[in-house]
Amino acid sequence: MSAVEDLTERLLKGEPRAIARAISKVENGTEDAPELMKAVFPQTGNALIVGITGSPGAGKSSLVDKLALFYKDEGEKIGIVCVDPTSPFSGGAILGDRIRMQTLGLDKNVFIRSMATRGNLGGLSRATVDAVAILDAAGFDKIIVETVGVGQDEVEIVKTADVSVVVLVPGMGDDIQAIKAGIMEIGDVFVINKADREGVLRTEKELEALLSLAHRPDFWNPPIVKTVATENKGIEDLSKAIESYNDFQKQGRISLTRRTDIARWRLLELLREKLLTDLLSKNGTNAKLDNLALEIAEKRNNPYSAVEEIINSIMKINHLGIATKEIDEALKFWQDALGLENVHTEEVAEQKVRVAMLPIGETKIELLEPTSEDSPIAKFLEKRGGGIHHIAVEVENIEASLSKLKAEGARLIDEKPRVGAEGCLIAFVHPAATGGVLLELVQSKNESKK
Repeated sequence: MSAVEDLTERLLKGEPRAIARAISKVENGTEDAPELMKAVFPQTGNALIVGITGSPGAGKSSLVDKLALFYKDEGEKIGIVCVDPTSPFSGGAILGDRIRMQTLGLDKNVFIRSMATRGNLGGLSRATVDAVAILDAAGFDKIIVETVGVGQDEVEIVKTADVSVVVLVPGMGDDIQAIKAGIMEIGDVFVINKADREGVLRTEKELEALLSLAHRPDFWNPPIVKTVATENKGIEDLSKAIESYNDFQKQGRISLTRRTDIARWRLLELLREKLLTDLLSKNGTNAKLDNLALEIAEKRNNPYSAVEEIINSIMKINHLGIATKEIDEALKFWQDALGLENVHTEEVAEQKVRVAMLPIGETKIELLEPTSEDSPIAKFLEKRGGGIHHIAVEVENIEASLSKLKAEGARLIDEKPRVGAEGCLIAFVHPAATGGVLLELVQSKNESKK
């Protein structure tokens, strides 16, 4: 049994240490974190996820503490994820809500985890969704997610929670803040906390007026609950309001739509993270990033051109050259059977070949048909009978690449670039230098014009 399998097995049994270790893995982005989440994901979907958001000082932590205590007394297992500001020194959570919930945290049916935002302006850590999934799979009935409280960015909570609770306070101008933040659109339940303060009726009336103007596609009318969390007042009413929206969702396809939106957001987040990680891991990219940053600071370049330069500078496979006796016959498989599109066909007289280009992902299949008996492709077909003829690698500056290869003693077929298919500059490197593979260097037509 692998370490990930062992951790997953213990996590699914609800072992606190295994849960904590699993969350640390996704928060730190360890190499085996994706494998862990693949095993965890099928076991999710049973917990009710409640998001608590609102302005700083609204009493969110006190409300979470009392709500969790209420659920615990009802015999349920509670998971709490508190998203706090990031320490500029350690990268960890500054506030550490476990300190503020010491009594609750000692209960075996309650698991509390503070997570740093790590630069995510939406008030939620990028790993929050994964942490919630881990708690869900571990068998917790209710999972409460509390945001850091960063004013106008709190709408991110809707991407995690089944029910979003917005906490407001009388006398703090939260009605105006709510309009600015778009909170009216994402709040499923509104709480006026510290309801023993002066101005609570005014806040309630203003909130009712704002809600009457808001249009929700699901036609839900969000309830307004007044609480005094420090005195444990209104907590039961809050739990009933949360359950009422949860039941409302189950009546139609609202819950599925919401979960679909969350899944789509998460896919985009993971895709961005993966693509950026892959980009920065390319050889020389970090150094190039530093050089371009200096150029931008000195006004010798601009960020938009710099991004294009980074992307274009990454070496990638331009195409795979496949020798075939007849392109039209080969297209019966590549185009008709496999579904690739033949976007370009031309004859390259200098190389005595007819070429068809079929994009596949970020690269292309290049079909090569000889137009003369003394064509290199004709000789290849006579000797090998068809198949992969060469691999073409895209370079930013073909002349610089050839000079570097020559300086390192690589055997070149072309010491100077020539024009190939699609107007690109090309040059071939002898198989003796590459371990038996004919390598083509390609500088795209756009780069050639620079």
